[in-house]
Amino acid sequence: MTPADRRIADWQARGQDLDVFGRRLFTVTEGPDDAPDLVVLHGYPTSSIDFAATLPALSARYRVHLHDHLGYGLSEKPADYSYSLIEQAEHACQSWVQRGVTEAHLLAHDYGTSVATELLARRERGGLPVTLRSVTLTNGSVLLDLAKPRLIQWILAGRFGPTVAQLAGYGTFRRNLRATLSDPGLMPEDEVAANWTLLTRDGGRDAIAPISRYLHERFKFMNRWVGALRRLDLPTHILWGDRDPVARVAVAEGLAERIPGATLTWLEGLGHYPMVEDPARWSAGVLDFLAPLDP
Repeated sequence: MTPADRRIADWQARGQDLDVFGRRLFTVTEGPDDAPDLVVLHGYPTSSIDFAATLPALSARYRVHLHDHLGYGLSEKPADYSYSLIEQAEHACQSWVQRGVTEAHLLAHDYGTSVATELLARRERGGLPVTLRSVTLTNGSVLLDLAKPRLIQWILAGRFGPTVAQLAGYGTFRRNLRATLSDPGLMPEDEVAANWTLLTRDGGRDAIAPISRYLHERFKFMNRWVGALRRLDLPTHILWGDRDPVARVAVAEGLAERIPGATLTWLEGLGHYPMVEDPARWSAGVLDFLAPLDP
């Protein structure tokens, strides 16, 4: 077994599969049963394993719920699925309900921030079965006009996306993933390799292009999602690596301007994956914000 395979096996052993609307979702729940709930949404093109190193700190104080979105990681990668952020939001919420969550703090990274804003839009309309207590957004390009997605993302989201997804190899993936970090050495080679395996296993290549079209939804539903942020009445934390070349500083500043009363915390010297680049500092940032909300 390679180090990457061992990393995946260890993570898989910590979770379980859940049937959600007839689809298989890989989930992880850790922390005391009587602790406040914290629900987490991961980013693109990785999976919930991004948070593995942060779980000891987070689960010491919270009952933490993670899952791999459909098409990602250890979850099912169905051919007959839209991969719309709207459907991903439905599966996320239902997975929490099935795990007994009634109210929770919401934490989202990258792609997960768009899933989160869809949930916030539903909350405005009274369509959310889970009561949200706070929101933490970390390094996501919700304000796409201020972000700078990698060229490969636009290619995969376009006409030739399916072909490129079949032809692109580990070298392309590795180069693009490392380019989003403040220091490429902050993600070990076996972790990069594990992310590639998780992305492509179980027919994952066929899902890459449909998933990548979420970039177009960020434009299509901008008024719905950014509107929900402008009217948000929950404690909100913008926790941001300031050396992110994708979800740049301007995105964090734009979110802080648009969300009433939002707290902006900079993680100096960190890039697009701050929870991987410095798990301890990122976790401390999350917990410091939540502490006054759960005395």
